[in-house]
Parts: sequence; structure tokens; C-alpha cells
Amino acid sequence: MCGIAGCYQQHDGLALAETMSDRIAHRGPDATGVHRVEDGRISAYLAHRRLSIIDLTGAADQPFSHQGLTISYNGELYNYKELRAELAASGTTFRTSSDTEVVLEAWRRWGPAALPRFRGMFAFAMLDETTGSLFLARDPMGIKPLYFRRRHGGVIFASELKALVAAIGPELRTDPGALIASMLYYWLPEQRCAIEGVEKLPPGSWAEFRPDGTGRQETYWRVADVAAEAAAGPPADLRQVIEESVAAHLVADVPVSTFLSGGLDSSLVTVLAKRSDPGIDAYTITFRAEDQRLEAMPDDAVYARKVAQRFGIDLHEIEIAPDVVELLPRIVDILDEPIGDPAAINTLLMCDAARDAGVKVLLSGMGADELFGGYRKHLACVMGARYQRLPGVVRNGLVGPAVRRLPVTANGRGLRYARWAKRFLTFADLPEEAAFRRSYTMYDADELTGLLNPDLEPYVGKLLAEHSDLYHDTTLDDHVNRMCLADTRMFLPGLNLAYTDRASMAASTEVRTPFVDPEVVRAAFSIPGRDKIQGRQGKLALKRAAEAWLPKEIIYRPKASFSAPLRAWIGNDLRELVDDVLLDGQLVGSGFLQREAVTRLVADERAGREDYSKQIWQLLTLETWCRHLGALGVST
Repeated sequence: MCGIAGCYQQHDGLALAETMSDRIAHRGPDATGVHRVEDGRISAYLAHRRLSIIDLTGAADQPFSHQGLTISYNGELYNYKELRAELAASGTTFRTSSDTEVVLEAWRRWGPAALPRFRGMFAFAMLDETTGSLFLARDPMGIKPLYFRRRHGGVIFASELKALVAAIGPELRTDPGALIASMLYYWLPEQRCAIEGVEKLPPGSWAEFRPDGTGRQETYWRVADVAAEAAAGPPADLRQVIEESVAAHLVADVPVSTFLSGGLDSSLVTVLAKRSDPGIDAYTITFRAEDQRLEAMPDDAVYARKVAQRFGIDLHEIEIAPDVVELLPRIVDILDEPIGDPAAINTLLMCDAARDAGVKVLLSGMGADELFGGYRKHLACVMGARYQRLPGVVRNGLVGPAVRRLPVTANGRGLRYARWAKRFLTFADLPEEAAFRRSYTMYDADELTGLLNPDLEPYVGKLLAEHSDLYHDTTLDDHVNRMCLADTRMFLPGLNLAYTDRASMAASTEVRTPFVDPEVVRAAFSIPGRDKIQGRQGKLALKRAAEAWLPKEIIYRPKASFSAPLRAWIGNDLRELVDDVLLDGQLVGSGFLQREAVTRLVADERAGREDYSKQIWQLLTLETWCRHLGALGVST
């Protein structure tokens, strides 16, 4: 796992490449290099920061060049040994035992047709000095990031947005539509970037940039197509597919550990990894008792300890009790774009602890909820469809008024079910797509518009239309799998994979996600939605598969979220910051946000009438992000 950056056809390319490389040094502390080509026809500079995982020798350092091809590669190829054997059988010789060289030689042999053959996570730049073309490519699911900006007839690119900002910040400006999208979702969809003119190479795609300024962009793998093909075929053997994926994700020349929350997904990954690697250890998080009480959070560490004890796994516990005032600007900088999910803090602190112990690679259970219908929102939307069949007099005359009167706290204790009930009523009567969107976004259209300057209202309608278009871009014929597909295309790459990459790489560690694998994805969509959610049980197909390895106490325990004690932080640790930074901040002062609406949001949260801690955290992180970018020369 590494960091890449570079410039193509830029007169100031060397200086820019070096600046970008320096800014993402945390992604690869083991080696660094810049490859230069200046031959009158092309001007290209490929930079690399290496985190050594496979072939730890200096021979595998990057950028890696051989016979006219040069690659700067971020990722891991789990099937590189099989591809290497295939290439060697046809006459290719290798100088290293790295997966990097396999990617380069596979490209030489097959060109972009090599991409569907790769099983792994990756983003890379490939310079072909024979043709003068620069290629950029990204893995099918968007696990690894790749930002680029077309500039002066060429392109500059990097693993993280902050690298581009460091290099050309004064040339850039924020995108108001993207900032509003971050308020709606509390993260940014892959289709949007917080900086105007900067693009994210879409998952499952590649792009070519030529010396004459022309180019092309192509898609080689599309999850909607794979889902449709899988749904039309027979159900896969989940046990076999998942067991093979976990085993494949263990390939490394350094020790591998796991995240273990005690939930189904991380427990399954950890126990399967233990079967292949008896020495594997795990990391989990705990919270301060007072924070858990106010947030009404379950103590997941109890289950993590049970799994560790039963299977003989060494478990390291990390208490999440940070100085959140000090940590806020750090996490905002790390996340690159305005992502308002505090779960990133958990990942960062666990990866910090793992790295301090010498660990470079960790496995995560991320992706299973999206693929198998495991989120509460999935079950809630199914229940909402049932709720709509109740008589209107019951819904509007009895249930609605009763739920709206419920407080969200009492005697200093958070009332979890009151929060859930209030949330449920915001979408239970809506049509399918609108209900799904509202089940996980921060506001409905009127609420979001009410927070913004009236001139910004058109952006809201456009965002809702984009969500609708993507949700309906499928031929799947069941409700549950349509939600799973939408999450796999939006929620997974836009939030979970994004914060995991940034937070883990900030600690110079690599997180691998065996569920976010093309073979597992195909298997997941071969399972009908009725086998994923039944009654009030979500993720049922995966749970039944897991019975081969895990005790039912772990498999069928109540769902718990990978989150943080936000209500405690907003009400206590961050109280002064909310007043000084948010209510008297740039977004309110400029009129982007309406002061009265934001003040009312904060007042309702503090009075316990509503749970707006998530919204306030997101607005606080957005304000902090805007100030940070402004200090780097980016205009608004």
C-alpha cells in the first residue's frame, strides 16, 4: 500500500510532483522516488511513496520501470502469484517477487484488458514511453482513491486531494454543490468532488492521456451489470466464496492483524483468518462508561472478548477517549473532503495503536452490511413498506403524534429507541427510492433548503435527482437488492472505503476488506433479497453461512454500529467549539448557512427535544474543512 502522484505535460511538473509526494509521505514511509521523462515530446513525472508489504527489498521500490513502461502503483494484487505464473509460462522474466512487477508485465501483455484479471485493490499510473501515453486505472469497487485534474493540456494526479491542494491550491475553488451534498449525506458521493475541476477516477475504470492533448476514459467493470448477471443465475455457495476471499487477502510478507468489534462481519473475517494464520491477533475499541451511557451505546467489547477467548486470539483493546477538540482539525485534514462520520476517528486510533505495535496490515469486515442487507436502514425501509399498509387514521392519528412527543434523552441517558422511532417516521410513508434516501441522509429537502442561503436551493433539487437516477439505474427486481446495490455504488465508496483509506494510511497502515471483492460481490447479488431480510432479521443469508464457523451468540446478537459517542462530545467536549467555530463561523458569516436555522438546530439538541448531534458534528467538520482549505489558498 502506498501513495502515488504525478504530472503529465506540465511545464512545472517536477516541482509539483515533489510537492505532492511530500504531502502524502504518510502513505509510504519506507521508500520514495520520482521518475522523470523529458524528451521534447512528453514531459512526465511519476512520484511514489512506498509502504512495503510484498517483496520488502529495494528492488521492488517505485516508480518501477522496465523496457519502456513505468508504473507508480498503490495497492495489493491478491492473485499476483497466479498471474505471474501465467506470464512466466509465456516467456516473461521477472526481476523481483513483487506484485508491482506483475501489474506492469500484465499491462505490457494485455493492456487495459489486464484490469478485469486483477483481484485486489489498486490505483496506478502507467507511463508508456513508446507511445507517450499516460494511463490511470482504479480497482472495480473503488477501494483505493485516485484524484486528477486536467491542466494545461495534460493532467496532474494523486492518491489524496490534499496533495493537489498543496501543489496548486491558489488555482482551486470549492464546489458549493459538493459542500451541500456533504450536508445531505455527511459524506460525498463518488460522482462529486469538494473542489471544482478535480475529478475522481470512477471505480472500475481507466483513462488515457496522450501527448497531443487527446484522451479517453473507459469502464471495464460495473457493479450494476455484475449484480444483474448474478441475480439471473443460481445462488452462490457463500461459505466457499467468503472463505476463499479471506484466505486470498492474507497474502503478505509482513504480519497481518484484524479489526474485531465482536459483530458478525469482523468476527467472521477474524476467525477465518485464524484458520489460515494461527498466529493472527486483533484490535478492538472501547468507550468511556459515561459516553456510552449518554449515547445509549452497547458494550461491543464484551463480544469481541468472547470471540477472542473462544478462538485463542490475542486481543488488543483501544479506549476511544480522545481529546476531541485537538483531534478535530487533524481528522478533518486526514479525511481530505468534508466527511462527517466520526467512525473515522475509531479507525485512526486503532491503526495508530497497531502501527505502534509494528503492524502494517489489518483485515476489516467492511462491506458485508452493504452487500447482504445488514444496516438498520435496510430493515427499516422494508418495515416502512409494511407500515404503509396500515390505515391512515392509525399512522397519522395515533402513531405519528405519539412518536413526535417522545424526548430523546431522560435523566442524562440517551433513549435509543425514541431516536430510532423518530427517524423511522421521517421516511416510512415515502415511495421506495425517496424512503431509502431519507433513511440514511441528514435532512429532507425542506430541512436542507431551510439551512441554506435561498440562492442555493437549486443545488438541493439536483442532488435529489442524482440520487434518484442512480437508484433506478438497475434491472434488479427486488427491493432489498436494489437498496444493497445503491449502497454498494454510493455509501460504500463514498463513505466507508474513503474514510478507511485516509484514516489507515494516515497511520501508515493498510486495511484490507475481504467482503469488498468482485467474487464476493457477485455471490452476494446471486442471493435473493427475501433470503437477506426475513421478518425482523437482516443479513440472514450471511448469518446462515457463518453458522459453519461462529457461535450463534455472536451471529444473532443485536446489530451495533461502528460509531462514536457523538452526543457526549457535542454536549460536553465540543460545546464551546460549537458556539465559537460553528455559530460564529465562516459558513454562517458568509450567509452560506442561515444563522437562525443553525442556532435552532443547536438549541433543540441541547434541550433534548431532538437528536441533532450527527448534524452538528457534520456542520462543525464542514466549517473546519472550509477554514483549512481557505488557509491553503483555495477560494470559496
